[in-house]
Amino acid sequence: MASKGLQDLKQQVEGAAQEAVTAAGAATQQVVDQTTEAGQKAMDQVAKSTQETIDKTANQASEAFSGFGKKLGLLK
Repeated sequence: MASKGLQDLKQQVEGAAQEAVTAAGAATQQVVDQTTEAGQKAMDQVAKSTQETIDKTANQASEAFSGFGKKLGLLK
């Protein structure tokens, strides 16, 4: 009879341990997902900022070249 009680207790402990492991795994996955998402957002922002800088620089270069060409009489 005591053996049956110990076996039930062992199963309960094993079940609780498995649930704890599953919950810890799910929490870890959530942290990984959030970290990955934050990293992706940061990379997207860097790419956007870099593209805006490239566009502005290209615009400024084009305007400078146009002004230079007008001064030399090459452009109207």
